[in-house]
Amino acid sequence: MLKPARPGPWAQRHLVGFDLRRRPHLEADVLIVGGGVAGLCAALAAAEAGREVLLLAKGGANDSNTFYAQGGVAAVLSQQEREAADDLDLHVQDTLDAGAGLCDVHAVRDILGGGTDAIEFLRRHGCVFDRNGDGAVSLTREGGHSARRILHANGDSTGQEVVRSLAAAAAAHPSITVIEEAFAVDLLVDRGRAVGVLYYRRAELVAAIAGAVILATGGCGRVWRETTNPAVATGDGLAMAYRAGAELTDLEFMQFHPTTLYIAGGARLLVTEALRGEGAVLKNHLGERFMPGYHADAELAPRDVVTRAIISEIRRTEFPHVWLDATALGRPFLEERFPTIAQACAKLGIDIAAQWMPVHPSAHYHCGGVRSDSRGVTSLPGLWAAGEVGCTGLHGANRLASNSILEGLVVGIRAGTDAAARGEQPGRVRLSQAPSDAAPEDLDVADLVRSLRSLMWRQVGIERSAGELAVARRSLAFWSGHQARGLFRDRAGWQLQNQLLVGALVAGAAEARAASVGTHTRNDSQGAIDRDHFVFIRGEEGT
Repeated sequence: MLKPARPGPWAQRHLVGFDLRRRPHLEADVLIVGGGVAGLCAALAAAEAGREVLLLAKGGANDSNTFYAQGGVAAVLSQQEREAADDLDLHVQDTLDAGAGLCDVHAVRDILGGGTDAIEFLRRHGCVFDRNGDGAVSLTREGGHSARRILHANGDSTGQEVVRSLAAAAAAHPSITVIEEAFAVDLLVDRGRAVGVLYYRRAELVAAIAGAVILATGGCGRVWRETTNPAVATGDGLAMAYRAGAELTDLEFMQFHPTTLYIAGGARLLVTEALRGEGAVLKNHLGERFMPGYHADAELAPRDVVTRAIISEIRRTEFPHVWLDATALGRPFLEERFPTIAQACAKLGIDIAAQWMPVHPSAHYHCGGVRSDSRGVTSLPGLWAAGEVGCTGLHGANRLASNSILEGLVVGIRAGTDAAARGEQPGRVRLSQAPSDAAPEDLDVADLVRSLRSLMWRQVGIERSAGELAVARRSLAFWSGHQARGLFRDRAGWQLQNQLLVGALVAGAAEARAASVGTHTRNDSQGAIDRDHFVFIRGEEGT
């Protein structure tokens, strides 16, 4: 097992500029940053391949986007378990349709084709999915899907069951060490190869050195004011990868979930799309069901379509939100199938069996990320990316509902296996010197974070324009260059710098794509949809 203790002779040879006599360090064959579905799958796969694995989790076991996922996992199962009319070709076509022409067709077929094996991997590690009264696996349908192919667990607590089972399996494996509350500050790179990370825990900086590094840090929803994401989703992996020289792509495509519980002063609780899949309908403040007027699939249209329709109705009725009506589904069904939502709403005084839920779109899932293939291999040697932090081309301009956990499973497993097989021992690692100037002592980090998130919601939100994006870019550049420059010595400051960098990159990508497509809506849309993918590399933009 790995021990954060005395430096071994190997570390002494390879780590320069870091006083190992005064600071602890760790060594591993495979280092994973992130404790959601992708990170846990990668850890188990690498360990099962015979490697010593270290997993760093920014928060606790339940601090990930995976844990809060309600809907389920989209997968075409074996013929015995799936709907008769469903098959892989249909799932591929649904994904391509949702992605608005910007998916990588090979990646879509490759990743979705790994669904059956990925589900069996989950089951083998203790994950239990809901079943019907006859014992068959229970499947539901969500927006954009042509068939019922969504597996779920404990009604609407699928993410919790996935994390529970995988975390327990990782904890029980003798070759996996998990360290929680470990904030990854930056990647360590030696002669163009990722060889580890520097992380912060209990007021101490620690170097973790490895033959292969897998980023599984999740998304960046907390860069926006309105979001379904937990507090840990600040885009740290994107920022680290960019600073290290890895390619990032499709950053303009932030998916805004159409239905988030919208109560002033309350947390923005995700209201799963599965509710609409079971028959709940959207109504405006006049009590009119409006989705049939926007799309033939009504409430089951792709998420970007539903989101824009809701914003249109909010503008037309001059009311701050719309309503989701699930009352026709009946109390017994709602309490059994959607216990999480029913209980959360009840605490806020809403009886979903008798009352409509106030909903509004919120930032939910980032379709872009660190450019990678379906094994998680990135442009930076020694670095893999899996889950939401990566961009395989599966989602294109708009993610199909419940494809995200599937991607985390498939790419996480493959990244762990590939990193275990191809990891190399690094050469001499030199840590870069810290900036000589310090951040202003009177800087109110929390206030600047609030300002940043509000700016991103207003200027780089659901609807965008050249003028608003230019304002965002200028503001972000000013904050980065004058208020948040220099040396921070705590997690809050480092997170702020990451959020500012990610915000600037997203705004730049949104400015570069002049036409509306998928989740990216330009009020001043010009010309035909650009099918190119903008790639961002440190020192180069718009390549």
